[in-house]
Amino acid sequence: MPVYEYFCRSCNSRYEKLRPIREADVPATCPSCSENNSVRTLSVFIVHNSTSDARSASNTAYSGGCSCGGACSCASNN
Repeated sequence: MPVYEYFCRSCNSRYEKLRPIREADVPATCPSCSENNSVRTLSVFIVHNSTSDARSASNTAYSGGCSCGGACSCASNN
């Protein structure tokens, strides 16, 4: 089950919730104010590369997940 990030429009808090994919866009109850006025937000992350040239690193796509959906190099190994 994936973890989704939500923003509460009532109290302006951000929180994460573990829930099934089919419930991803269903408003979630805010743990701070208990309102159902939340929207799912875009998860933002950064990848730090220790080399000075990111192109010289791996050919692996940096997108934060796998399951052979193209976010790792396992799909090209088949």
